[in-house]
Amino acid sequence: MSTPAFKIGFWSDKEFHLDRMGLRELTVAYFQYYAIAAYIAVALVTGGLALTAVIEGRASLPGVLAAVVAAFFLYPVVWYALHRYVLHSKHMWRSPLTAGVWKRIHYDHHCDPNNLKVLFGALYTTLPTVALATMPVGYLLAGWYGALAALCGGVIQTCVYEYFHCIQHLGYQPKWEWVRQLKKFHMAHHFHNENGNYGITNLWWDRRFGTFYEGAKDMPRSPTVFNLGYTEDVAKTYPYVARMTPNWPYNANPTQRKREAGSAAAAN
Repeated sequence: MSTPAFKIGFWSDKEFHLDRMGLRELTVAYFQYYAIAAYIAVALVTGGLALTAVIEGRASLPGVLAAVVAAFFLYPVVWYALHRYVLHSKHMWRSPLTAGVWKRIHYDHHCDPNNLKVLFGALYTTLPTVALATMPVGYLLAGWYGALAALCGGVIQTCVYEYFHCIQHLGYQPKWEWVRQLKKFHMAHHFHNENGNYGITNLWWDRRFGTFYEGAKDMPRSPTVFNLGYTEDVAKTYPYVARMTPNWPYNANPTQRKREAGSAAAAN
């Protein structure tokens, strides 16, 4: 499995699985992850520049605030569309130029949903995407300082998104009901049928476009929930992901893989 480019503190060669972690341990790991540190740094710089411009009269407060609000509303629909139409498409594995990215940012996560090291989005894909989704509308509303403010809002939302995504994979029931509901629907996306519940922190767009489902009674169990359709037959034609995957082919079901590993260890 892919690992972060930098290893700081918690982030060593040891693997960590969210179903065996508590909220405190997750929080420590979260703030030591290099991408989260980068998002926070970007938010501080862009937010500081925009705020300074407002204080010094070089940017209008209403325009900058409008840019942040616009980013707030744009973020969920952009990530819904990316998750549904890009990450769950059948196209990225077909090219050697995109297969590695797809494997890193989504295939590995579905093959091993509770592995913390492949849950976070890759910084080199996430940050440019947030910038493209937020900065143009911010610029239209308030010029370059509006663009910076919108980017600041986008990366803050990314931090929140990633944290709640982690919480949904923890092996415990959250205290807040709305978080429990988010966890329930996201676990269905990972362990029952991947063709729905694309939202992580906001399921409004799933409801709007008909991809929301409550649970097993609403959708049949998907045979590709763990491999996203990248099967051994597909790999014969498009072998790029398989070549980058250790021990290929392997059982895509993480629960069954653990059982097989345990049986092998006991036999030895």
